[in-house]
Amino acid sequence: MKFRTLLLLAAVVAALTIPSRGIRVFAQARPAAGTNPPAIFADPDRRSKLSAAFPEIDRQAAAFVERMHVPGAAWAIVIDGAVAHVGVAGHRDIAAKAPVRRDTVFRIASMTKSFTAMAIVKLRDEGKLSLDDAAERYVPELKSLRYPSSDSPRITIRHLLSHAEGFPEDNPWGDQQLAATEAQLSEMVRKGIPFSNTPGVAYEYSNYGFALLGRIVTNVSGTPYRDYVAEAILRPLGMKSTTLEPGAVPKDRIARGYRWEDNIWKEEPPLPDGAFGAMGGMLTSLDDLGRYVGTFLAAWPPRDEPEPGPVSRASLREMQQIWRSRPASAGLTSAGKPQLNAGGYGFGLRISQTCDFNHVVAHSGGLPGFGTLMQWLPEYGVGVIAFGNLTYTGGGAVANAFELLAKTGGLQPRMPQPSDALVQARDAVSRLIMKWDDQEADRVAAMNLYLDRSKERRRKEIEDLKTRVGQCAAPKSFDSVENALRGVWTMKCERGDLRVSITLAPTIPPLVQFLDVSTAPLVTSGGGACRM
Repeated sequence: MKFRTLLLLAAVVAALTIPSRGIRVFAQARPAAGTNPPAIFADPDRRSKLSAAFPEIDRQAAAFVERMHVPGAAWAIVIDGAVAHVGVAGHRDIAAKAPVRRDTVFRIASMTKSFTAMAIVKLRDEGKLSLDDAAERYVPELKSLRYPSSDSPRITIRHLLSHAEGFPEDNPWGDQQLAATEAQLSEMVRKGIPFSNTPGVAYEYSNYGFALLGRIVTNVSGTPYRDYVAEAILRPLGMKSTTLEPGAVPKDRIARGYRWEDNIWKEEPPLPDGAFGAMGGMLTSLDDLGRYVGTFLAAWPPRDEPEPGPVSRASLREMQQIWRSRPASAGLTSAGKPQLNAGGYGFGLRISQTCDFNHVVAHSGGLPGFGTLMQWLPEYGVGVIAFGNLTYTGGGAVANAFELLAKTGGLQPRMPQPSDALVQARDAVSRLIMKWDDQEADRVAAMNLYLDRSKERRRKEIEDLKTRVGQCAAPKSFDSVENALRGVWTMKCERGDLRVSITLAPTIPPLVQFLDVSTAPLVTSGGGACRM
């Protein structure tokens, strides 16, 4: 009996510790506390500085609404995970002359795609699927697809998430599929889908692909897509005004959609939710979407704090990385300023780099009657949201928001903080510069340092520099920290300054693999500067 009991216990332990699709792993050990301190905002007055831009943002947004004949609009600035400012203009319902309010609910169209991606990533984290699974495993109708070549890979969930499945771009066709039933979607797939590219080789925007992801959420979770998203994402985030069903929105809060035609506004018939809802059916308010954008912003920086959920910070950061690149473009703005746009698509989100910002996350939405935008800067903790109830309104209402926020001086990125190892290496290298000691030099150096340039040569170079600048004092801080293992500092000397730069090696303990000591200022790469 005792031997059988031991075998049973061993089997239970194995089941809990070996990851298996469909079984959430509970027995894995929690990682130890991290070794790298999180990046921080160095300016204690940044929020008050940023608020100085709000009046001009409102003025420009209102001017855009009037110039573009937008019936009604709402916009918001999100700072550090919360809505910091709201602006509204115009009417949500022209016939009733009902004004847009802070709690007005707009349709956000393709911004829905990030909710679908979040649902997929959550199911992945629970062990219920893999992003590299063939999509046909969960949507059997896809098994009959005729691929564009005999060597085409099967479409994976990752392909669908990043618009790399090879389907043709389908705007505005996809907009008119929202009302399709699940049976109609199945029949569409059985009839076949033409390919514009082989899967996995190019980006091409596909609403169809995200409709299939909605089907995967339904089939894997065993719950209709709209119910799963509501229970697993919206409710935990406190998004009480967000829904896929227009009829669920109180009539005194919903924005009606319009198009500008023949110099008048014409109401667009509302599109009902259906099998394509996962690609563009969501409705929400400023405060709800502010919470949502705030959740993505709160995933940065990586840190040791408890996870609030419903999706881990690591998975949210994963969604905000490029998984399918797009061709870069460069040119000049109307003011003659260099303008670069490079990037691609993450999971339900567009990722780009500009001359001003290294990491911009965004998605727009457009349907008959509506145009919306959400955009944020992970390194800066700031985002913007804009809604309009005019067909394909666009994000013009907040087009210059980041530029206006930057002019306040408060839009600065988080500053990386040095690890303990980097601080210790700085102090050790500084002691060597002040007074060379062979034993300390050996202790601080990685195995390559004196192979790249001999210890004797490095010692003589430092002595020659000191002959020029005189005795130097130990530094009290870094000039800049690029990351936890790379930094630059200045040593104040009698007849000038020395600039010192080090990079630590991937060893435990991390030792100095790169060392530069110079009287000349070091040129470091900036945060997004462009040159033409």
